[in-house]
Amino acid sequence: MDLLLDTDCVVAGCVPEAAPDADSLAALSRCAQLHATPWLYAGAAQAYEDGVHRALQEAADEGAAALAGADLPRLARQRLQTFTQGKQWLAALAGDCASFDSADPARERLLHALGRFTPGTIKVLTGDAAFLAACPDQAVSPAQYLALPPSAQRVDFIDLPSQQSFIRPELEERVHRVLHHGRYILGPEMDELEQALQSYTGAAHCITVASGTEALLISLMALGVGPGDEVITTPFTFVATAEVICLVGARPVFVDVEPETCNIDASKIEGAITPRTKAIMPVSLYGQPADMDEINAIAHAYQLRVIEDACQSFGASYRGRRSCNLSTIGCTSFFPSKPLGCYGDGGAIFTNRDDLAEIMRELRVHGQERRYVHTRIGVGGRMDTLQCAVLLAKWPRFEWEVERRMAIAQRYSDLFAGAARIKTPVIRADRTCVFAQYTLQVSGRDALVETLQSRGVPSAVHYPIPLNNQPAYEDIGCPECTPVAARLAASVISLPMHADLRESDQDLIASAVIAATGH
Repeated sequence: MDLLLDTDCVVAGCVPEAAPDADSLAALSRCAQLHATPWLYAGAAQAYEDGVHRALQEAADEGAAALAGADLPRLARQRLQTFTQGKQWLAALAGDCASFDSADPARERLLHALGRFTPGTIKVLTGDAAFLAACPDQAVSPAQYLALPPSAQRVDFIDLPSQQSFIRPELEERVHRVLHHGRYILGPEMDELEQALQSYTGAAHCITVASGTEALLISLMALGVGPGDEVITTPFTFVATAEVICLVGARPVFVDVEPETCNIDASKIEGAITPRTKAIMPVSLYGQPADMDEINAIAHAYQLRVIEDACQSFGASYRGRRSCNLSTIGCTSFFPSKPLGCYGDGGAIFTNRDDLAEIMRELRVHGQERRYVHTRIGVGGRMDTLQCAVLLAKWPRFEWEVERRMAIAQRYSDLFAGAARIKTPVIRADRTCVFAQYTLQVSGRDALVETLQSRGVPSAVHYPIPLNNQPAYEDIGCPECTPVAARLAASVISLPMHADLRESDQDLIASAVIAATGH
């Protein structure tokens, strides 16, 4: 359980010269041991400082030698600054201030701020007996917190709250800036984000759009793919890859995948080309690019276009080049669970062709060349400014997160070394992987999922049914044509993966997997 600290608990942590409040200090220590978050309320910042100053003054008056002649106001600020390290500030919002007629405005403000959290996940830590008596469901004393039974260790599949804790000031500043300027569509944050992403990938153009699916759809439309055309792709991916091909009236042609990387098998693409083939859409599955040079060479020989579905691989590289800048067009997704994810839907398209960039910018705004002049049939595909602001807040930490994901994946693989029934991800030597998922291949997957669940370890299956075996695609599917994809669908399992995954959690996960698979 997280804690929102009342002033008396802050004072206890800042002024050891005063009568020691051992329970408060122990409660804060236990909060850290449980990996819970101690919150400080920004609306109480002055109260915190005043409380620490008063306590220092009282200690000095009582003869505390260390405080003799000290600049107490300055010391109070220094102590408070030290105490707040490792803790989170909860912003004071306008609604928190509607409490001036209350008998205890400070308490009302804390309770109002508490209402932003899911009930039962946080309480105010206070030694105020009146507060505790009036609000037993919202407040807890240090002694009561210490007496709470230990909760089971929780492992998150994707831990967005921990990530958010590191970027909260920047995130709040970015979001509030958008709320104040009010340009919620095509605002300045969109331009700033596109420039950052363009520079990172090295592509000449970046066009942000409403989702990864919209990125793929707009790309196909820009290339003129339509009824009667065929697009070669993989059946072992999320449904959006094939869905957009059908939405433009074309037909997906499914080619089997490599058993090691789970990516489309480039050696089988040429055999699937017909006079109707218009494009190839490889997927950089789980965060690792496919054999893009080989695919581009085939496309060049047959005058085809290549769209890299890089919705899982933004941040990865291939032979020294960034994913999303490996073919005619690259598309990515900023869905919240992605390595770079916003807090809703979002995506981006990358290309080095000026003509395609212009077309795609028009397509995302209903085919509009300029206001109320529509030169082509388009879609409402813009990424909203608030989501751009979220990504900009995350951006300075992104490269570090990519390195962490790679290190965590390597540690997973080291932990599973020697387990013959567990096949760990294979990453080709000429590329990197951002591990949008860390995915094993195992036998007896259903039993493993149940065992992990019983131990509090979440898992996921990406993907249990190949697209060419889905009801929506059964008339064009040919599941017998892709036996490798079928085997993978029955054996893959993804484990928790995020940049803030603790080694202790990773050890728990790995030991559970190893035990459940009989090693």
